[in-house]
Amino acid sequence: MANWKMAKIGDFMFERQGRYKPNTSEISGLCRIDKIDFSGNFHIANKPSKTDMILIKRGDLVISGINVAKGALGVYDGVEDVTATIHYSSYTFDEDKISVEYFKRFLKSPLFIQLLKEQVKGGIKTEIKPKHLLPLEIPLPSKVEQLSILNRFQKIEKEDIELKLELTHQQTLLKKLRQQILQDAIEGKLTADWRAQNPDVEPASELLKRIAAEKAQLVKDKKIKVQKSLPPIGEDEKPFELPEEWEWCRLDHVIYESPRNGYSPKTVDYPTGTKTLKLGATTTGKFIDTEIKYIDEEILKDSFLWLNHREILIQRGNSMDFVGISAIYKGGEYQFIYPDLMMKLKPVDFISEVYLHHVLMSPFCREYFRNNATGAQKSMPKINQGIVSSTLIPLCSQSEQKAIVAKVEKALTLCDQLEIQISQNQSHAEQLMRAVLKEAFSNNIASTVAASQSEAISA
Repeated sequence: MANWKMAKIGDFMFERQGRYKPNTSEISGLCRIDKIDFSGNFHIANKPSKTDMILIKRGDLVISGINVAKGALGVYDGVEDVTATIHYSSYTFDEDKISVEYFKRFLKSPLFIQLLKEQVKGGIKTEIKPKHLLPLEIPLPSKVEQLSILNRFQKIEKEDIELKLELTHQQTLLKKLRQQILQDAIEGKLTADWRAQNPDVEPASELLKRIAAEKAQLVKDKKIKVQKSLPPIGEDEKPFELPEEWEWCRLDHVIYESPRNGYSPKTVDYPTGTKTLKLGATTTGKFIDTEIKYIDEEILKDSFLWLNHREILIQRGNSMDFVGISAIYKGGEYQFIYPDLMMKLKPVDFISEVYLHHVLMSPFCREYFRNNATGAQKSMPKINQGIVSSTLIPLCSQSEQKAIVAKVEKALTLCDQLEIQISQNQSHAEQLMRAVLKEAFSNNIASTVAASQSEAISA
């Protein structure tokens, strides 16, 4: 960097002048920049504004004053002029002195961030305006060297894009693999060999009789309520063929009582003795006990709202990606209540709660809930208790349920390990690009950097 000259940014970059009231004729009818994302992509919208605006023309370098160091900048290449709020700034530049593509990368570099910290009061937390940016003195190589650095940057960036696309593809395949494992499990495909080795297990039809007898006794003893009768399962309802000795049943047949919605009183912003769940407690398919709010209201100990061990929570309202998603509660009594947009159920003792959860999270059930959600065109689709109670459940013996759970858990553990590896590779790629930025603007973007990038991709 010894042969690089110090130059003020204002020597080669110039603010486009003009500040307009939102209803002035000069900008009437023009679209505006809604945002510039961290990849430098412009998002244009036809939104009104109540604040003053600036004008942007094709070829201008546009910078978000709030997020410039994160990459929220780019050269506008649209045909029509656009506007932006005064939280943005727009610049023309002297092409004889600066390569704008080189300069865009400089603005994301650790060197630029360090200069902001040193020369601008408040550093990167300050909204960067022209008065902050243009007076900054930066080390500037010649235009020829800028283009040379840019050329090497673009090669590395191309490889980085290819690497990230591959990692994204791997994540997509992994998600499909998880779904296929669950679908194969509920169709009996994972345990075909197990059944061949264990031909004398109790058929599911006998298991259903035992469950019905137990529930009838509990109703007689007034320990549970009578469930509503559900229609028999027609042949046209059955989505796939089950192995011999398996049976189709409805969810209500294998739970003690029909699902019940929760309760959503007003929450408070201070700790109390009653924790209620957020929807985020179950959206991953696993129970997360930190996703909570507090209510300042006493919930009686005999209330159904308290979660109990082995109970399954189902989201009855959320986006189409999450409606119907479920999680098992494995904790103790009187720890949490659950909100109105969830319902809960408890499997009978003859049914593995983990097996039932795998069924509910399978592609077959996820699709069933999405297809039967009401208000799908609104902001929050919902499923009701009747939909959940009627869910078709492929049922096998208790011993085969145990075998399925073991096989699924083993396969999903391997998936978890693969997901960790992919995440580590993504993190490594991001760290490598930060290192490239640092090396480039330290006048030391040697061939070893490109070699490191190629090495990471091949790995």
